[in-house]
Amino acid sequence: MIEEQSADLGTIRLNYASGPKNGPPLALFHGVTRRWQSFLPIWTTLASRWQLLAWDARGHGLSSRAADSHYQVVDYVADAVTFVSQTFKQPGVLYGHSLGAMVALATAAAVPEHVRAVVLEDPPFNTMGTRIDETPLLSFFSGLVPFAGHHLSIAAVARDLAEVRITVPGKDQSVRLGDTRDATALRFTARSLADLDPEVLQSIISGHWMAGYDFNSILAKVQLPVLLLQADANYGAMLTDSDVNLLMQTLPDCTLARFPNAPHLIHWSQPESLLRQVLGFLESLT
Repeated sequence: MIEEQSADLGTIRLNYASGPKNGPPLALFHGVTRRWQSFLPIWTTLASRWQLLAWDARGHGLSSRAADSHYQVVDYVADAVTFVSQTFKQPGVLYGHSLGAMVALATAAAVPEHVRAVVLEDPPFNTMGTRIDETPLLSFFSGLVPFAGHHLSIAAVARDLAEVRITVPGKDQSVRLGDTRDATALRFTARSLADLDPEVLQSIISGHWMAGYDFNSILAKVQLPVLLLQADANYGAMLTDSDVNLLMQTLPDCTLARFPNAPHLIHWSQPESLLRQVLGFLESLT
């Protein structure tokens, strides 16, 4: 059974889903523009041995919107530190996808007494920071702006999303979003965007999303086991090889798993392959 409840973090009230208490806590942090339901493809398997706690990040899903448009990565990290401190009754695992992976890593650095290990699924780091205007991501997130917080039918928005053009800087050609995502993925995106604060996207497009997120300082503080999951660069991965090398060289206990032919959302596109890697890692902790 999955139950939804809320956590009062002071300035933000977070909606989160929780599973049965089948083991230690395992927090799930989704990527930007999504919501906790993003993890449903892997929920049942993980819930058999762990108590899952999956939030809607600030400005997403049923969680409240942030005052003064505070949607930089460090704002999500501050929420996660409080959330974990409040909800973890014993040390647990943090699993993050994309934005959620950056949040999980920084949270582990901030409150190591609450964390046993971290799973990082294709974190973008500066790919969505100072480097975003060098990537197709700028056109992607700009194309989502008209749909954030919409009150239209999901079917209509999904059709319009399919026509969003994704461009690569320096190249004349563009590709339809509908040629890179299937119809059900577009519907899920449309539904997630209905509950999204438009200011979430503005913080990314501005290029200041990563301000205050000191990557090197965070890495220096993480001493626990880390599983790093990298998607395929030919299919839209955001985790670069250079960042992989930095994490592998800096973290004292980092395991890398690569997923050929997998796009950024590995847990959505290749859940069985991902679970084999994640379960092996989690069972090594017991």
